[in-house]
Amino acid sequence: MRRALLAALLCAAAASARAATYYVIVAGLGGEPDYVQRFTADANELSRIYKAEGPAAHVTTLTGAQATAAQLREALGEVTREAKADDDFVMVLIGHGSYDGFEYKFNLVGPDMTAGEIAQLCDHIASRRQLIVDTTSASGGAVQALERPGRAVIAATKSGTEKNATVFARFWVEAFQDPSADTDKSGSVSALEAFTYATRKTAAFYDSQKRLATEHAVFSDTGSGDPVREAGSGEGLLLSTFTLLRTGASQEAINDPAKRALLAQKDDLEEKIDMLKYQKAAMDPADYKQQLTSALVSLAKVQGELDK
Repeated sequence: MRRALLAALLCAAAASARAATYYVIVAGLGGEPDYVQRFTADANELSRIYKAEGPAAHVTTLTGAQATAAQLREALGEVTREAKADDDFVMVLIGHGSYDGFEYKFNLVGPDMTAGEIAQLCDHIASRRQLIVDTTSASGGAVQALERPGRAVIAATKSGTEKNATVFARFWVEAFQDPSADTDKSGSVSALEAFTYATRKTAAFYDSQKRLATEHAVFSDTGSGDPVREAGSGEGLLLSTFTLLRTGASQEAINDPAKRALLAQKDDLEEKIDMLKYQKAAMDPADYKQQLTSALVSLAKVQGELDK
C-alpha cells in the first residue's frame, strides 16, 4: 500500500507544473485584544509572504469581522470553482480551537466550524495536493477528521486536550522570513522545513520562558493513521515536496516567464529526488543509485540554466 501511495504521489508531482496555488488564511475569533492583534498580524504577514510568489499565487485572507463561517464557506467555494487538479491548495487556520472529547471546533466570529465541516468543504476542491495548517489550540483533535490521501495536515498540538493558546503560528510565519529554514539550501522552503523550523522554535520558546510546553506540533501526510512529530516511515513525503516559498534567485525566476519552465523542471526533479529517498529501502540498490544519479545530474543542469 505504501508503494502504491508513493507511486501515486510521484505521478501527481510529475503532472503538476505548479500551475497555481490557492491559499486561504483565516485569523479566527481572538476574544481578547491581545489575541486579536496577534492573530490578525500573523494572518496579514502570511498573506504578504504568499502573494510574493507572483501571479500563480491566489490568496484569500479573512480577519476581524470577515472571519465567519459564512465567509470561510464562500472562500472555499470560490477555490472549488476555480482550482484545477494540478493546482495546489493551502489553508492556514490561526486562532483558538476547542475540543469536547469528541469534536474539534475552529472558533470564528459567530458560529464555529467543526473539523468535519471544514474537511467536507475541502473535499470538493479538485486540487490533488492539499495542505491544511491548523495552528490553533486543541488542533490535534482535528487531524483525524481532516486527513485524507493527498492532503497533509499540520496541527500545533498533539491532541485535542492541549487547550492553551499556542505560539506555533508565530514561528510558522517566521519560517518564511529566516533563511535558516531552508535547510537543504534549495532556494525554497517546503512545508516540512517550515514545520520543522516552527516546531524547534516553539520548543525553544518554552525553554526560554522556563515554562512547561503546552503544545507539541504533529503532522499527518499519508492520509490515515496517527499523526507524528518527525518524518519517517512514509510520513513527511508530501510535506517535503510541498513548496510554500521560493527565495532569492528562485523567487526571481518564478516571476520571469523565460525561466518559469526551468523552475518547474527544478521543482519536479527535487520532488523526484525526495521521493526516491523515501523509496530507497524498497528499491534495488543499483536501480536507486542509477535513478538518483540521473536526477541529480539533470538538476545540476537545470540549476546551471537558472543561474545564467
